[in-house]
Amino acid sequence: MDTSVRTNDRVVNPVLYAGQGLRYRKLEVVLTTSIEKLGKAGETVKVAPGHFRNHLMPKLLAVPNIEKYAYLVREQRKIYQHEEEEEEVKVVKESKEDKLKEFEKAARRLDNSKLVLRRFINVEKFRLRASKEEPIELRSPITKEDIIAEVERQLSVRITPDNVHLPSPLTTFGEYEVPLRFPKSIPLPEGKVQWTLAVKIRGK
Repeated sequence: MDTSVRTNDRVVNPVLYAGQGLRYRKLEVVLTTSIEKLGKAGETVKVAPGHFRNHLMPKLLAVPNIEKYAYLVREQRKIYQHEEEEEEVKVVKESKEDKLKEFEKAARRLDNSKLVLRRFINVEKFRLRASKEEPIELRSPITKEDIIAEVERQLSVRITPDNVHLPSPLTTFGEYEVPLRFPKSIPLPEGKVQWTLAVKIRGK
C-alpha cells in the first residue's frame, strides 16, 4: 500500500507532509511516550504543526496519525505494557521494605539515645521540702506531647502519641525509662522485651 501523498504532482513522504501542516489547522498525532499535559503513550492527540515539527517529531515523541504508524505504536505498547506493570509492582514492594528499614533504624536510635529536658522547679514546694532526698517537683509537668516534640527537635525522629506509653505526666527531676510502642514487624534488639526511651529531666 502506497502511503505517499501527492501534492501539486509531487510525491511527498507522509511524515514530512504531516509536519508541514497549515498554521491554523492542528495535526492529529499518536504519542509514542507519555507527555505531561498532553496525553499518554498510544493516545491520539491534536497539536500545532510547529510543535510537532520542531519538538515531537525530532525526538520521536510522536508520529503522524497515519494507520501504519498508529498500528506500530499500538503493537509496541502491547509488548511493553506488561513489563512496565511488573516493574511498577516491584518498585512498590521495595518501597515498603525500605520504609520498614527506616522505621527500625529510627526505633533503634530512640532506644540508644537519651532525651534531656530542662525545666524550672516549683520554688514554693522546693522550699517546703522536708529533706534533700525528697524529689524536686517541676513548675510544669512534662506531658506526652512535650516528649514527642523534643524527640523530633533533639533526635530528628517523628513519632505519634500512640508510640509513647505515658499514663501520667512526669512531675519531678530525675531519669526515666519511657516505654515506646512500635509495630511487631520491627524486631526488638537482642535481650530486650520492649522499646524504651531514656529521659533525663534537670533544672534550667
